[in-house]
Amino acid sequence: MERIKQKGDVSAVGCPSREVLNLIADKWAVLIIYSLNKGSLRHNELARALGDISQKVLTQNLRKLEQNGIVIRTVYPVVPPKVEYTLSPLGQNLTEVLSMLTQWAEKNFARVLVARERYTKERQVA
Repeated sequence: MERIKQKGDVSAVGCPSREVLNLIADKWAVLIIYSLNKGSLRHNELARALGDISQKVLTQNLRKLEQNGIVIRTVYPVVPPKVEYTLSPLGQNLTEVLSMLTQWAEKNFARVLVARERYTKERQVA
């Protein structure tokens, strides 16, 4: 397989880097990667870790992340079947960036809520 050596430009229409940004900027993708950064998890363990995700949405997101090389799905030949999900090296490489993003959200959520409330009040007066 030929390696792509060009640099992406997310501001350029049609650049594949936009698709990659869309993949990793998704709320569920961020939370799945965040959870898997702690180690391999089975589907139900991941669902419990996330709390409010449906089985369907979790499955769709895991497939998308696997398809794009972020997550590795391992099926063990046992009865009953055992399937685990873990981050690929590419996914592990992404965790540093996503860690900064999640830390920012945890640190600044109160300021965002205050701004949201202020915005809502200003719109009600106008």
